[in-house]
Amino acid sequence: MRLTFHGAARTVTGSQHLLQVNGKRILLECGLYQGRRKDFYRINRHFPFDPRHIDAVLLSHAHIDHSGNLPNLVKQGFRGPIYATPATVHLANIMLLDSGHIHEADARYLNKRRRRRGEPEIEPLYTVDDAAAVADYFVPVPYDRPFQVAPGVTARFVEAGHILGSAAIVLDIEEPGRKPFRLWFSGDIGRRHLPILRDPVLPQKPTFLLMESTYGDKPHRDPRYARDELREVVGQTLRGGGKVIVPAFAVGRTQTLVYWLHRMMEDGDIPAAPIYVDSPLAVNASEIYRAHPECYDREARRLLREGGLEAVLGFGRVHYIRAVEASKALNDRRDPMVIISASGMAETGRILHHLKHNIGDPRNTVLIVGWAAPHTLARRLAEGAPRVRIFGEEYAVRARVVTIGDLSAHAGQDLLLEYAAAGRETLRGIFLVHGEPKGAQPLMALLQEHGLGPVHYPEPHSKVELHA
Repeated sequence: MRLTFHGAARTVTGSQHLLQVNGKRILLECGLYQGRRKDFYRINRHFPFDPRHIDAVLLSHAHIDHSGNLPNLVKQGFRGPIYATPATVHLANIMLLDSGHIHEADARYLNKRRRRRGEPEIEPLYTVDDAAAVADYFVPVPYDRPFQVAPGVTARFVEAGHILGSAAIVLDIEEPGRKPFRLWFSGDIGRRHLPILRDPVLPQKPTFLLMESTYGDKPHRDPRYARDELREVVGQTLRGGGKVIVPAFAVGRTQTLVYWLHRMMEDGDIPAAPIYVDSPLAVNASEIYRAHPECYDREARRLLREGGLEAVLGFGRVHYIRAVEASKALNDRRDPMVIISASGMAETGRILHHLKHNIGDPRNTVLIVGWAAPHTLARRLAEGAPRVRIFGEEYAVRARVVTIGDLSAHAGQDLLLEYAAAGRETLRGIFLVHGEPKGAQPLMALLQEHGLGPVHYPEPHSKVELHA
């Protein structure tokens, strides 16, 4: 079997790994690359393989850096099945539609400026119609149910604990004349003790481990420390009369934040103030969270049984905004509030407008609540840039910028080590993906120090032959 690392190799976005086995081509993930605008269009429009020759896609979860280029894959001729858990299928359908809408809206906004400057207009990366076409190819498969992807390739989804429906992908592979072996693809590994979701399942008898390494350079503290920091930052800003502006993934991070903020206000730990989730996608995603209790942990199931589901996602206290006019109206207000809006990288969507209107007020706080890709606005803010460009205009950063890394839904170094060590008895190789060098290289050294490996950190588009 040949494995080629086409995306999320030595970087974190655009996850794409191609398996060639028994005459078939199987794509693990089809994520959207996020970074410099010129690279964004070039990389995402042009696949390093012919989509018409891909036989199947396996999707670990619905985040756009793992699913977001499926519309282009289908548009360019892919006609096979896309396997994912039922919750992932449910989420991915709405997330892709939202992504298509954002690409169209951003192109319209930018083209107004380009026309005034006499510059050529740009085309959206893909449209809502392109995104809608993907739905015909999804095949939902429940957790822990084996299914055949191709001759000699049996797959199974197991809990990853990252977002609703997220899964590691277990591939049991048989090739003529060779011993069977198991490739375990971690997807994005979640964390223990996060609200709503079950904890990740550790690898079981993997021959090869394809594993994320986003936070391979540092362990995470218990999420309760992040909750305490969130309480302090939000409470201080609200008491000072400011707004808290949070670029956050509409799926996963938003629901965690809503859960905690809702409980903090209920318990009197922070001042009561309006919480606005300004993203049609986040509104839909929160409804989908309610529709998939099979993904809940014990605490969330208990709340569900006791009729306290409203407390899980904050319905009733939290204002979910769909309409554009209601979103714009928030920027005319000066009363304390929390605004959570997509995207987490602060590269597209309504968050750009909220930053544009609020970043110059020192009473306000911009809260970065997870990893931000290089060359994105969220990364520039997290690194303390005194001035940033938004929609082509420069703005002084006078608002306080705070990063809370422990809110990440990704495993830290300690859990990554435990994850790999679970396969110690059978492992013949580890491949680190979905991580920048600063995360992957310390993890490589740590894994080797603990006698795990050999460990590889593949270059983009590099290939490796795997067999038992």
